[in-house]
Amino acid sequence: MVLVTGGTGLVGAHLLLHLIENGENVRAIYRSQNNIQKTKSVFELYKKGDLFEKINWLEADILDVPSLEIAFIDIEYVYHCAALISFDPKHEDILRKTNIEGTANMVNFSLAKEVKKFCFVSSIAALGDLAPHETYITEETDWNPEKPHSDYAISKYGAEMEVWRGVQEGLDVIIINPGVILAPVSTTKIFEQGSNELYKKVAKGLSFYTLGNTGFVTITDVTKIAFELMKSDIKNERFTLISDNIVFRDILNTIADVLKVKRPNIHAAPLFMHFLWIADGIFSTLFFQKRSLTKATAKASYSKNLYSNEKIKTALRTVFLDVHQYISNVSKL
Repeated sequence: MVLVTGGTGLVGAHLLLHLIENGENVRAIYRSQNNIQKTKSVFELYKKGDLFEKINWLEADILDVPSLEIAFIDIEYVYHCAALISFDPKHEDILRKTNIEGTANMVNFSLAKEVKKFCFVSSIAALGDLAPHETYITEETDWNPEKPHSDYAISKYGAEMEVWRGVQEGLDVIIINPGVILAPVSTTKIFEQGSNELYKKVAKGLSFYTLGNTGFVTITDVTKIAFELMKSDIKNERFTLISDNIVFRDILNTIADVLKVKRPNIHAAPLFMHFLWIADGIFSTLFFQKRSLTKATAKASYSKNLYSNEKIKTALRTVFLDVHQYISNVSKL
């Protein structure tokens, strides 16, 4: 049997659908009964509602050791998708607890229960930092602790260290490092995280764009590659999953065209973004509002990191979906 954590999240829900479509016997853990409806909505979105009933749901929490004891009964393979995503400095402690301690618990149980293979869904945020002579960030790029990193990036890097510890103790693992994951636009009705925040901001009439770039990948490719890696003989490796490195202005324009709204038309230069995140911090503090822009997200908006996907293309001969075409095609769902 396969165990999936984070099955009520964007990645986990799509992964559950892919696993069941491929005949896997799946158990998924949840913390709140209400969240299961999100996963059901994903299955219904793809006209696969009948397959939802094949999931073996179990209430458990990656931070609750006794509940994991039950969750791991008869488990042979694990996909660990559960994670907290936040770039708000106020969430530093809970980020580290959830992403690092939670992953440590999953690794420990996988070792104790002699799980055959463990897949950890990490992030390109946990990859290394470019040296002056380097152009592309790869799986081998060194992490430089002297450089600034978001609390989220540190928590995912720390989680990876727990997974590599598992390798040293005999666990076979796969780590995937997806870029910004793009799901169908219609999933904004179900989830608020990740790329769906971009969709919602553009839909509301986002005026500003930046000329930074990052790696983007579709949810279809992420779930498909994770499954293929777990079925392969490949082990104890990590893989960067991006379709392409894309300028934020270009991805925003594609989303705007699909949503039939006005394209962002004002260039937000780095200095402007710097003042904007400071103003947002003051506003959120005074009015007790959730941060909409932090120092980390502001910096990311104009950073120009380039990521290489050559390792996964060589390992599985992967042909990634074109991100712009994907957004246009799945907008009809």
